[in-house]
This record gives sequence, C-alpha cells and structure tokens, in this order.
Amino acid sequence: MKKILSIFDKIMDIMAFLAGIILIFILFSVSMEVIFRDIFDISQMWVTEVTECLLLYITFLGAAWLLREDGHVKVDILVTHLRPRTGAFLGIISSVIGTIASVVITVFGFSLTLHYFLKGTYTPTALEIPLSWIIVIIPVGSLMLSIQFVRRTCTFIAGFIIESGKLES
Repeated sequence: MKKILSIFDKIMDIMAFLAGIILIFILFSVSMEVIFRDIFDISQMWVTEVTECLLLYITFLGAAWLLREDGHVKVDILVTHLRPRTGAFLGIISSVIGTIASVVITVFGFSLTLHYFLKGTYTPTALEIPLSWIIVIIPVGSLMLSIQFVRRTCTFIAGFIIESGKLES
C-alpha cells in the first residue's frame, strides 16, 4: 500500500510541476502578446484561446497536490478553538463531502469528455481545438482529488480514533 501511495504522490508532484510549467508559459506568452501588440501592432490570436484552456489545466493539475499540502483556502477561526477530537470529526465530514463532490465531477467529467470525443466536437474559435482535449483534465484531476480526499478522510479518522483513546485513558 505504501508503494502505491508513493507512486500516487509522485504523480501528484509531476502534475503540480506541469501546472507550474504551464503557468510560466502563460506568463511569457501573455507578456509577449502585450509587447507585440503595443510595440509592433501585431496580435497573436492563439494566445488568449490557449491561455484560457491552460488555466483549466493549471486548476485541475494542481488541486490534489494543493489538498495534500493543506494549501486550499479555509476559514479556520472556529476550528482552531475546538478540541482536537471535534476538529478531526469536522475534518472527516468536510473530507467526505469533498470526496463525494470530486467523484461526481470525475464521473460527469469523464462522461462529457467521452461524449465530446465520440461526437468530434471542436471549439467554435479560430484554432478549433477538439473540446475533449480541453476538458479531459477535469476527470483526470478530479479523480486525483477524489483519491486525495479519501486519504485525507482516513487521516482524520485515525486522528479521531487517537483522540478518542486519549479521552478514555
């Protein structure tokens, strides 16, 4: 099991690294677009469209890694003042809700990606990118996020059990 989780962690690290590379690419391409447009009066029509697509990729490539690193935005004013056992219980609830939401997005994302792929749907833009290529990251990233939410749930359950044992002692 540890080997599988280690492989999963490596995949998440690679996905987060790719998200970083994509972000750097967007930074340079948009900067060059601004320079070309302002100085040379030349516009690269692909920059905006590709950037829009890549922002989706950044989101879904990095979501599971960010959850593992506990980097998602959260309001923990109340949770920090609770007992550890209560905090673990709330962590279980939020992780189960996150798991359910991620699984739903994975299933519907896969279904929609397959539909667009079989139908051969393209974006109605100048580049005419196959829509399935754009949204395939949604089920892939959501699946990774679902697995990470399950891991997080197990961690909170273990913490809840440990804290319950401390209360009995």
